[in-house]
Amino acid sequence: MSGSLPTGDSGSDFPVPHPLVLALDAMGGDGGPSVVVDAALAELADEPNLELILVGAEDLLRQLVNERTGGRSPARLRFQPAPEVIAMDDNPITALRNKKHSSMRVAINLVHTGIAQACVSSGNTGALMVAAKTVLKMLPAMDRPAICAPIPTRIGHTLMLDLGANAICTPNQLLEFAVMGSAMAQAVYGVTQPTVGLLNIGTEEIKGHGAIKQAHELLNQSGLNYRGYLEGTDINQGRVDVIVSDGFAGNVALKTMEGTASLINDFIREEFSRTVVSRIVGLGALPIIRSLRKRLDPRLYNGASFLGVNGIVVKSHGNADAVAFRHAICRAVSEIRNELLAKILRLQQTVLPSQTPAD
Repeated sequence: MSGSLPTGDSGSDFPVPHPLVLALDAMGGDGGPSVVVDAALAELADEPNLELILVGAEDLLRQLVNERTGGRSPARLRFQPAPEVIAMDDNPITALRNKKHSSMRVAINLVHTGIAQACVSSGNTGALMVAAKTVLKMLPAMDRPAICAPIPTRIGHTLMLDLGANAICTPNQLLEFAVMGSAMAQAVYGVTQPTVGLLNIGTEEIKGHGAIKQAHELLNQSGLNYRGYLEGTDINQGRVDVIVSDGFAGNVALKTMEGTASLINDFIREEFSRTVVSRIVGLGALPIIRSLRKRLDPRLYNGASFLGVNGIVVKSHGNADAVAFRHAICRAVSEIRNELLAKILRLQQTVLPSQTPAD
């Protein structure tokens, strides 16, 4: 396939355990536990094979659940106490060392011990990454984890990684990111041979620094469906299924797109409220405005995956509301159902045979 990813899941080639069990860090994020509780209850209502574990201040979480359910907490909702919270401004290394009973660390531990199959958190990104890498370890032959998320395009969306985990990357790491992104496109979106592009400052062969040029050569020789360089204006055009970048450029691009979407939304609201006539016109254009806002709504794309670690970890945006956090839960469920880790390993053994340890 060339172009943007389909929006549906692909289905799984592997048996998936029932019920699915997710650990939710209920104390992370700007919205606090109420956001996570609302998202959890909504998802449980629609997903009969799902169990959720709320990790955090147990008394507070039980109170919030009872308020919303009239004291009838769902049987598929469990509580795991965790007395500490990692703040957004905590140093990741220090937090990992000094807050071993934080809601984030406990949620990761539940994945490590096999009690949960995935962790979802809106908390400190750096701390979550360090905890995931330290507790779950890396997949064989993978050097660094990468943050991967869907990016809206003209005809759907494309996967982009790395979005901030690694500011500087080696050529081999960029190749590994391409493998993980391609496996994600295959596993979760059912794309048979995902197309891959490498983000650069231009599409010409002479453009880019040394690491980018070396990664370009590795990708050309990899056997992946590599389509060459992309530049910033190509990101939202849907020309490839997977866009590979170092974390510095990827994060800048992501934040720029989020800011631009917010700016467009503000401009539309300002223009249609400027005069009485514009308000009347705005009423007539309301269906179009709502459709546009939905297409630009970042909540619908919430949930970035930490690829490369030996477990499923999904990072929700820090300012996520219940709708956005629920999308992050859905992303984790989809990755479990479609056996993402197994498919990363399978593709890795084909593309990176020299780096895969012998059995």
